[in-house]
Amino acid sequence: MNIDRAVMALAGTMTLIGVVLAALTSPWWLLLPAFVGLNLLQASLTGFCPAASILRRAGVPAGCAFK
Repeated sequence: MNIDRAVMALAGTMTLIGVVLAALTSPWWLLLPAFVGLNLLQASLTGFCPAASILRRAGVPAGCAFK
């Protein structure tokens, strides 16, 4: 798995977790998927993704989008 796929998997997982927690506990959990979406938008505009930086330091191989 490369960084590109790991970032997408992480974003999808965090979004699903936020939605499930909002449905089961409190609607405040919808802030989690909102934050994930804003971070994805910011990464698409600036090219900087904090999750990609962390994964790179963890030794995950580079992909096409995040080098």
